[in-house]
Amino acid sequence: MNITEIKSYMQSVGHEARAASRLVAKAETAVKNRALIAMAEAISRDEQKLLIANAHDLDIAKTKGLEAALVDRLKLSAKGISSMAEGLLQIAALADPVGEISGLNYRPSGIQIGKMRVPLGVIGIIYEARPNVTADAAGLCLKAGNAAILRGGTEAIHSNQAIAACVREGLRAAGLPETAVQVIETTDRMAVGELITMQDYVDVIVPRGGKGLIERISNEARVPVIKHLDGVCHVYIDDQADFDKAVKIADNAKTQRYGTCNTMETLLVHSNIAGKVLPVLGEIYLDKEVEMRGDDAARAIISQMNPATEEDWSTEYLAPILSIRIVANLDQAIDHINRYGSQHTDAIVTENYSRARRFLREVDSSSVMVNTTTRFADGFEYGLGAEIGISTDKIHARGPVGLEGLTSQKYIVLGDGQIRQ
Repeated sequence: MNITEIKSYMQSVGHEARAASRLVAKAETAVKNRALIAMAEAISRDEQKLLIANAHDLDIAKTKGLEAALVDRLKLSAKGISSMAEGLLQIAALADPVGEISGLNYRPSGIQIGKMRVPLGVIGIIYEARPNVTADAAGLCLKAGNAAILRGGTEAIHSNQAIAACVREGLRAAGLPETAVQVIETTDRMAVGELITMQDYVDVIVPRGGKGLIERISNEARVPVIKHLDGVCHVYIDDQADFDKAVKIADNAKTQRYGTCNTMETLLVHSNIAGKVLPVLGEIYLDKEVEMRGDDAARAIISQMNPATEEDWSTEYLAPILSIRIVANLDQAIDHINRYGSQHTDAIVTENYSRARRFLREVDSSSVMVNTTTRFADGFEYGLGAEIGISTDKIHARGPVGLEGLTSQKYIVLGDGQIRQ
């Protein structure tokens, strides 16, 4: 496509999405749920088709020499496909937020004031590599009463289109317009430029991908953006931590999966416990071929550790690399996190209730955890059914963005003939 054709195509997509959004906004909960269940059934039934399409994408990715973290995010498995279907069924089982009224109270005039939850309208989602986002985004946007325009990465085009066919089938089964969820068919980057500037048709943009993509979207978009730039996540092991819990959590937070935004990138350890816990963790990381980069105190305990640079403390590796720093106390740990972190997800391991409470209050991140792994920062694990992304913004939505984050509120006023005096 040339630029004129792309503009025309995107305008058509936007126009159809806006029209569909009005129908989805007033759709009954039972109708939306019927569509979600039909989507899940189609995805489960077409497992082999999805795996074949994904294998095609993986072959192209490997031929192009794409980095391991991206290939990891791109790969679909039978378990992953089952999780996609399960996510849609969970969304169907969730309460419908649309039309929910809260905060009703009487004013001296006799009128009642409250708020009603309403859809955002048309949501544009731009994402790289992860085919499961196609199903998650479609399901969440639909249940929240929105239309969606999905632009997946070039590397996942075959997987995304195969999933999109299942989504369209589900919409048809429920009598909803297929244009309620549109997956952009062109891989031309100019389509992204059009999508993020279509103020007449798009109400919000959600970018999911690398820092470069999200920075570009944030800088060029003319519609609101729900975003996070990176996930520099920390685990702090306090000197009053349970040893076994600390080892298990610090291992899982780093090595359960490397290429995700909620993976630990920096481990902070209290100096009083470092000599006991770091040798054990060091053996685990070495056995799993994790490169460790640490400060002088940490390197004095683990000789195989490379020196950390100032840049390491603020780097999202998305790889088997971990930076390690020994701190003198809780204050130093919190200061480090608030200085170098990305306000994504941070955890403390401690049996001291007061320190845990301080950590929860003073660490300024979208998810703050006590005695568990950062890998739980996920919409599915939080009971949201799935997530559209994890927002580190402070306005509108923060943390994993589920159904409520894809709606807004409007004031409603109930009267019985009152007039203002």
